[in-house]
Amino acid sequence: MASKLIIVESPAKSKTIKSFVGSDFRVEASMGHVRDLPEKGLGVDIKEHFRPEYEAIPERKKVLADLARAARGAQEVYLASDPDREGEAIAWHLAEALRLPSPRRIEFNEITRAAVLNALAHPREIDMRRVNAQQARRILDRLVGYQLSPLLIRKMRRRSLSAGRVQSVAVKLVCEREREIQAFRPEEYWNIAVNLTPHGPQTPFQAKLVEIAGRKAKVTNGEQASRIVEDLEAASYSVAGVKKTRQQRKPPLPFITSTLQQEASSRLGMAPKRTMALAQQLYEGIETAQGPVGLITYMRTDSTRVAAEAQAEARQVITARFGAEYAGAGGRRGKAVKGAQEAHEAIRPTSAARDPESLAGALNREQLRLYRLIWNRFLASQMAPAEVDVTTVEVRAGDYLLRATGSVIAFAGYRAVYKPEEDKEGEEGGLPALSEGQPLDLLGVTSEQKFTEPPARYTEATLVRALEAEGIGRPSTYAPILATIVERGYVYLENRRLRPTDLGFAVTDQLERFFPQIMNVQFTAEVENRLDAVEEGKADWVRLLEEFYGPFQAAVANAEQEMRAVRMPAQETGEVCEVCGKPMVIRTGRLGPFLACTGYPECKHTRPVPGGEDTRPAKPRAQVTDLPCPQCGKPLVIRSSRRGPFYGCSGYPACRYTRPLEAEQGEPVAAPNCPQCGKPMVSRRGRRGPFWGCSGYPDCKGTRPATSAVPSSAVGEEG
Repeated sequence: MASKLIIVESPAKSKTIKSFVGSDFRVEASMGHVRDLPEKGLGVDIKEHFRPEYEAIPERKKVLADLARAARGAQEVYLASDPDREGEAIAWHLAEALRLPSPRRIEFNEITRAAVLNALAHPREIDMRRVNAQQARRILDRLVGYQLSPLLIRKMRRRSLSAGRVQSVAVKLVCEREREIQAFRPEEYWNIAVNLTPHGPQTPFQAKLVEIAGRKAKVTNGEQASRIVEDLEAASYSVAGVKKTRQQRKPPLPFITSTLQQEASSRLGMAPKRTMALAQQLYEGIETAQGPVGLITYMRTDSTRVAAEAQAEARQVITARFGAEYAGAGGRRGKAVKGAQEAHEAIRPTSAARDPESLAGALNREQLRLYRLIWNRFLASQMAPAEVDVTTVEVRAGDYLLRATGSVIAFAGYRAVYKPEEDKEGEEGGLPALSEGQPLDLLGVTSEQKFTEPPARYTEATLVRALEAEGIGRPSTYAPILATIVERGYVYLENRRLRPTDLGFAVTDQLERFFPQIMNVQFTAEVENRLDAVEEGKADWVRLLEEFYGPFQAAVANAEQEMRAVRMPAQETGEVCEVCGKPMVIRTGRLGPFLACTGYPECKHTRPVPGGEDTRPAKPRAQVTDLPCPQCGKPLVIRSSRRGPFYGCSGYPACRYTRPLEAEQGEPVAAPNCPQCGKPMVSRRGRRGPFWGCSGYPDCKGTRPATSAVPSSAVGEEG
């Protein structure tokens, strides 16, 4: 019988670890956090040094009871939550909730047999510095969210609003970028190039204009461009100089959380939230031919460190696949991210020898794509630099100097497995053999009008990069922040780029006016630094909260008095709702602009903005019929659900009458009357399939079996 208990966070992790430990161990999952601040109320005793009032999460009460029984029968209890602040806090909450007298904390960066057994051999005590840093963050977020969110809901007259230290700054960055774009004024410029060839049957090449009479070429209008083109068409050309260099391109660093999210977004089209969910699956363990095994190291990290054993294994794989000359020296480290936890490792495969092809049968398509990205990037990070032969040729044509550049890959190095997306070197090939003074023949001159571009809107990936560069947030927070600001309707995705909504602008403006400290990028970054200092034992978490709370509370009191209620204006369109006939206006939600009926909430009809791109999921338009509703007399409309088209009352939600649509004849099937109360019946679907149910439900629960006249694709949900 098992005498030792290991508590992990998830069933998948539990299953993987069970395969590594002996029968003496029982492995159970806590299902994540088990205690938190209460859902209702502040849950923080400010007068008692910000003492948090934790309570069991309702959904975890049964889990805690089961864990308590398992712990009572165990001689030793090991807490094996994730190796970061959140994981340390979960371990501490488990110890407190289960009243464990002497819990043993173990952690591992990868879920492999060797890592787990090594952790069990070297347990430690719970690190209260980490716990206090997490508590300080949680309490800070509660203090801000608990007071700002209700304030916004009242003043903005909108439900489901929220504010937070990091999410509000993220929205601010998106709004600032949008205002830069709105204020941008394009400037005209012209690119001028010539197509040349040496005498004889040589490969032609293109040279771009770079200087005019010794000064940098700046062509700002068509008249100027035309004069230059005329001059170049009449000019004689010769090679003014040739420069050849061999340049090294260093391999990329292995992934950290932010760079994984960025590359998965740009290369695979994955949202950060999806990327982290898939990475969690790969980390916790996948069933392979050799049994369950964790395929990657811990995916919430800001360290580029790689264990010496992993480097050595990677070099062996590289040598076997490509040759010894492709194996790098190893040990390359990038510039440390501010506040990075260097005890952690980068994101890498737990075994470089486990290539993506060997896992094709064990992983689904998304898992395999992400694993391949991680494996390729890690292998590349341990390979030799690429070598590129770069040739630069300068061409003289009177007062004009033109330049051509060509590149040829001399040694692929890391590019054999992983090429940066922006790297185009070697793709266009090199230049023909040329020498100084050599005459050239003109094939043609090209001029192209261009305009300067505004700064690009953030993608989810580039916003993560911006937050990281400013020192805002930490690896575990990026994906939830992005998901939250979209779900709250502050920003929306258009062509994979983030645009603020009117609501996002309005909330940002109000917060910047009344809470400048909260919205200050430098202040938010400094809070992160101080939380790091708490974890390092260099700062006191209660003092941090005291210094924050006084000014914040004063700002809240001022906003309660001074902040005016804001009503979001709707843009009139002249369009009329085809369901109820009321005017339609343009609103902006988390999926972008759309036309909405002013009869909301009685009428919830929406449709795309005319001439605009519909960013919403496709939704068939309701068609008004001349058939009266048998319950209220209003016209029936043809709607569509996931089970197909059906008739519904245009008076919805006041009248919920529906009946199926006869697909073949285009006529409604006559609905029977309820045998109990006489009201019309509506088609519904239950566990056993379609049936007729009384429209008077729940007052009347009369039903009768469906007949063949009831199309299974046209029934509603069981009431």
